Amino acid sequence: MTDETVLIEQLKSVVTKEKAYRVLIKLYKERLYWHIRKIVISHEHADDVLQNTFIKVYRNLDKFNQKSKLFSWMYRIATNESITFLNKRAKERNIDISEMQEQLASTLESDVYFSGDEIQLILQKAIATLPQKQQLVFNMKYFEELKYNEISEILETSVGALKASYFHAVKKIENYIKNKTN
Repeated sequence: MTDETVLIEQLKSVVTKEKAYRVLIKLYKERLYWHIRKIVISHEHADDVLQNTFIKVYRNLDKFNQKSKLFSWMYRIATNESITFLNKRAKERNIDISEMQEQLASTLESDVYFSGDEIQLILQKAIATLPQKQQLVFNMKYFEELKYNEISEILETSVGALKASYFHAVKKIENYIKNKTN
C-alpha cells in the first residue's frame, strides 16, 4: 500500500479524517498555493482561492474515486477554483477574462510579495497574454515541472493537445519577450 492509499483511507474514516486532513494540508499547501498564485497572480487572491480549494477538497473527499492520483484531483479542484475566481472577478468588472489577466499581471510591480527581477516581470506579463489553457499548460510544465501525463489528468485533456498548447505558448512568450527587450 502506498502512502497516498493510506492517507485516502484515513481521510475517508470518521475516526482519522481530521488528523489526515491536517496532514493533507501540510503535504500540499505550498504546491497548491504556487499553482494557484500563477493563475490568479495576487498573493491575497491566491490565499482565498487556496482556502476555497481545501474546503472543496474536504467536502468532496467521499466523492474522490481514486481513478486519478489524489494530487491530480486536488490540482484539478485548485485549477477550477482559480478559473472560477478569475471569471467572477472579470464579470464583476464587466471585462473579458484575458483583459482581467493582463490587469493582474500589470499589478505585479507593486506587489510586495513579488520578488522577481525585470526579466521575470516581463515573463509574467507575457504569460498573462496567453489564452487561459496555454497559461495553465505552460505554468504546469515550465514552473511546476509536471509531466504531460500528470497535466493530462489534471486538465482532462490529451497529451497531444497539451504538447501543442505548450509549443504555441512558448512561441508566443518568446515573441513577447523579444519585442519587450529590443
